[in-house]
Amino acid sequence: MDKKVKKTTEKKNKYYYSKGTNKTSVSTARVYLGKGESTINGKPFKDFIDLYSKSIIEKPFILTGTKESAYFTVKSSGGGIYSQVKASVLALSRAISKIDESYKSTLSKNGLLKRDPRMVERKKYYRVKARKSPQFSKR
Repeated sequence: MDKKVKKTTEKKNKYYYSKGTNKTSVSTARVYLGKGESTINGKPFKDFIDLYSKSIIEKPFILTGTKESAYFTVKSSGGGIYSQVKASVLALSRAISKIDESYKSTLSKNGLLKRDPRMVERKKYYRVKARKSPQFSKR
């Protein structure tokens, strides 16, 4: 039996990897130098419907001036759409700051390297929700 071995001759591009979180969302980002198509969860970034989210994700590239010279791939999971967008921005900002140290000060001045620490408060016993208590009856 002959087993054909498939050799891949793909050139592996160097990338800058980073992870970002927001609430329960987790995003991993890879920023490549050069020309290419940016994707989010396997879908092209140019087909992104929400213009507000699109402008938020582009912000780190616009501030550092790397919009034309770099592209990215992002994978997000967990949480809601806006939370995933915020986690993606944090991941992209961290990856861009690894490219050049001068980008780090620009991104931190605009608050893109900070993680938002707010989380959902846990439910306590004898409570309906985290702070809401059952209705009180005097008689």
